[in-house]
Amino acid sequence: MATIDQDPLLLLRQSIAANKPAIPTSSTDPSSPAVPLSQATHLRFPHANDTVIPIAASTRFVTSGENGVNVRSIYFAWLNREVAIPEYNASAAKLNAELEASGSEGSVHNLAFVERLDLITWLEGASEESEYIKPLEGDKAGGAATKGAAAAAAGLTRSGRGTLDPRMAAIYSHERRMGDRNTVLRGIKPTDFSHVRKIATVFVQRKPQHPGTSSIADPALSSQRAPGRRPDPIILLSPSASSLLRMANIRSFLEDGRFSPPDGPGTGTNMLHVTRMMRDIDPSRPIRFILVEGPEQFKPEYWNRVVAVFTTGQAWQFKSYKWSTPSELFKHVLGIYVGWKGDKPPDTVASWGHRVMPCAVDRWRDAPDAARFRDKEVVEAIWKAIEGSMRSKGWKRDAAPARI
Repeated sequence: MATIDQDPLLLLRQSIAANKPAIPTSSTDPSSPAVPLSQATHLRFPHANDTVIPIAASTRFVTSGENGVNVRSIYFAWLNREVAIPEYNASAAKLNAELEASGSEGSVHNLAFVERLDLITWLEGASEESEYIKPLEGDKAGGAATKGAAAAAAGLTRSGRGTLDPRMAAIYSHERRMGDRNTVLRGIKPTDFSHVRKIATVFVQRKPQHPGTSSIADPALSSQRAPGRRPDPIILLSPSASSLLRMANIRSFLEDGRFSPPDGPGTGTNMLHVTRMMRDIDPSRPIRFILVEGPEQFKPEYWNRVVAVFTTGQAWQFKSYKWSTPSELFKHVLGIYVGWKGDKPPDTVASWGHRVMPCAVDRWRDAPDAARFRDKEVVEAIWKAIEGSMRSKGWKRDAAPARI
């Protein structure tokens, strides 16, 4: 039986710990170059003063039907530690065919998955014991030699600048080394679960819509932003057919300052984005606003991002809101009513008080462009009111209010 200094398993484990891989050669000469495993007759260990071990020698790793797995099979298993079982079996069969063709003695023993996992775990140092490894001669406890090897490996790797003091190595020999997540949870081959995300995306993005619910694109509305980044504020529009501002014309009104009738072609979506510079809040970049017609898919925290509500004066609009009564709603959020110039706002709007801002635009005529320049004045007044309300609620350059 091999001694501790010449034991192939311990030499291979120490070379792995020292990050000095063993080299297959075709000669006992330490200066001989590396050769393919199918042509190798010896295994040289640079970390141990170029100790050379015959590659066909038996080891203390014993499996069913084998007296001792040879060095070639142990080294081959280590080289293929990260491949799947079918690939490992195919590589072993290919190497055996090459050995037979070259007339080399011996072959590669095809280790079972459990045997290979136990071997790799032991070689990596994640375990100090193996049910397949026999103790060295004279090692009554069955683990002293292994711990001695662990101490030697620790002496080679702990400091990173050479070997440790022998006394420190002896202390480290009693340390229980833990495996990493791959060896403990997943075995020797890390598992890639990225395909699960692709499968889940189909179900998350294609949820069936119930009649009457909004089809708001959740990723845009509830995107997870990095800490310290300001979320997008939200503006709610009125879903009433009598509203002068709908999804079809709200963007041109708020961004371009020009009103057009909402009875044209629709946008086909229940959510839009508009951008606006608000220098009193963020002088360096424009703020992106999310415009939606209803809060059907709101999460509770979204209400802290609502900065304005466009209304036609009909209280049924607020039935599904967090604050379902107008008096309570407009204590938290700025209200905006847009009607025709020359028409008196509804009595309900007047009764809601100063928290609802009444605005009027010129009526649409056959030649509207001549009178549309006043639309910009109305839009600027609306944005000024929204900016003032946001500032009072605590909107900042990089943060949104926690509560409104």
